[in-house]
Amino acid sequence: MEIFQATADKLGTSSKRFTTFFVVFFISFPVVLIVSSMYRNSRFGIFEGLSKTELLGRGQSQNVTTNGFPLGGRVQNISDENLRGRYNNNTVSVVLPGKFQNGTATEEGTTTKKELGGVKGLHRRSENDTATEGRTKNITAADGGSTNASSTSSTNDSSPRVVNPDGKDKLLGGLLTSGFDEASCISRVQSHLYRKASPHKPCPYLISKLRNYEKIHRRCGPNSRAYDRSMIKIVRSKNNGAATMCKYLIWMPVNGLGNQMISMAATFLYAMLTDRVLLVKFEKDKHGLFCEPFLNSTWILPEKSPFWSWNEKNTETYQIMLEKDRASNSKKDLPSALFINLQHSSRIDPEKFFHCDHSQDLLRKVPLLILRSDQYFVPSLFMNPFFNVEITKMFPEKDTVFHHLGRYLFHPSNEAWELVSWYYQAHLANVSERIGIQIRVFDPASTPQKTVMDLVLSCTLKHKLLPEIGLPNTMSSTGKNQRVKSVLVASLYPEYADNLRTMYLKKPTVTGELIQVYQPSHEGKQKFNDNKHNMKAWMDMYLLSLSDVLVTTSLSTFGYVAQGLGNLKPWLLFKLVGNRTHFPPCKRDFSSEPCYHIPPTHYCNGEPIKDFVSSFPYLRKCKDFSFGVKLVNGSM
Repeated sequence: MEIFQATADKLGTSSKRFTTFFVVFFISFPVVLIVSSMYRNSRFGIFEGLSKTELLGRGQSQNVTTNGFPLGGRVQNISDENLRGRYNNNTVSVVLPGKFQNGTATEEGTTTKKELGGVKGLHRRSENDTATEGRTKNITAADGGSTNASSTSSTNDSSPRVVNPDGKDKLLGGLLTSGFDEASCISRVQSHLYRKASPHKPCPYLISKLRNYEKIHRRCGPNSRAYDRSMIKIVRSKNNGAATMCKYLIWMPVNGLGNQMISMAATFLYAMLTDRVLLVKFEKDKHGLFCEPFLNSTWILPEKSPFWSWNEKNTETYQIMLEKDRASNSKKDLPSALFINLQHSSRIDPEKFFHCDHSQDLLRKVPLLILRSDQYFVPSLFMNPFFNVEITKMFPEKDTVFHHLGRYLFHPSNEAWELVSWYYQAHLANVSERIGIQIRVFDPASTPQKTVMDLVLSCTLKHKLLPEIGLPNTMSSTGKNQRVKSVLVASLYPEYADNLRTMYLKKPTVTGELIQVYQPSHEGKQKFNDNKHNMKAWMDMYLLSLSDVLVTTSLSTFGYVAQGLGNLKPWLLFKLVGNRTHFPPCKRDFSSEPCYHIPPTHYCNGEPIKDFVSSFPYLRKCKDFSFGVKLVNGSM
């Protein structure tokens, strides 16, 4: 019995040890496998592809493909491969500052461990795979700025500027309407989280005009019975201005995306003033850039429309209409469709009388207008007495027209919003200040890069937009309390951002601030009718509009869009001609409104306009172009 009892005791002890061994083995074995896998191939994150987030901030989770977009703070260029989607099977979460993530409140600008895992994995891939267009990879230190910066500097005390974390202002004070499928246009419900609250609220009259226009657009827009009937009547009736149920204004694109956006906003205002339905001709170069702005309808001219393949030679022009009117003084011989050319290159004088009462009286009888413009012609509408009264009621603050209409019309598509939101969260969210610098070189062949760089530095340092640099041995503060400024450079060329980044990498700042320099893209030259180029341009413009301080190049419509969306009065870099320097290097603009480069030069009676200010109190000469005019709010 004693022998049996001893044996039983030994077996019991062995059983316990055996059980303990198996418990330890089953706990440690997966950990060993994971660590081993990470060691073998450190390019992949543990949680990659597993994280989800509430893209709509309402409890819905949705995976978003990365398309190879760099999120880590090293690679600063988006290549064509990124836009095509080199890693379509990988998913990461879009982090919303100050929002609820998977039902749990998170700090502003922070993510859960799962989200960080996916982002880090993608970042490591991007270091190796981002195209560099024949140059050394555009890589900075991990902190994006200085090699001696604290590793915690990217999470300093400055949290992202979250304007309305509770989502109360996602309709922008009533500017936007409810009822949209939020998943179809995520930027519409998230954009207010990424920018400061605008001090300019839309007035009730503007809101009512927008709601009334939306009703007209639903009733008369494409795919409606009224649209089909009206178009048939317009096509069949060549003369006598066919009386149709609906009237239309077709916008035709010309020049770059910046020109197109400011002219679309102006055309939309004209459509509202004349009760016309705005239709835009979007070809492949603009596919996937914007969301639909109007509820339960589209603003895109259908390709099957008889006016899609419209030819200027086959349509009566505004000039011919005026010549007929002078000869007969009759409104009976008006066409059913008419072409108006408000393009910058237009040398036709009668178009300059477009704003006059008599011209508008004639145009009111034409059911369909085809307008081509690359200009922000809103100031000319103010010059019309009837339009002036209406616009003044719609915009009591005269210098907010594009700010309101731009935010109403232009919402980045989901594809564009992925790029914008990811880049913002990776590089611009947790910083003390965001500085946007847009550099446009109109004649690169005759303008040395050093001259342009000197102009940029002279402007930003003189006005203390960027800090001076000290001696190499100057001690600068590092750690959690260090102020971090992110500089976003938008340019066709990478050299300016590279030079600025190198300057702040080599020497510390005299203020102790950490300067991080980023450039989302550098295309080398402006491309027309190119969808990928337009996508990058739209991303750059939108990111610039999220800046706290903005520096733009004179005459650049690219900068006009950014300053208008962001309600920013930019510092204007003077346009350089050749190797000549300019002093002062820049001036502060007095309005966020775009400049109208080719305003009317004559009164409606034919007399030349000698002084805009005395005749039109809300117009001033542009600071960046003396021949242009722009809107201001009252006397200056």
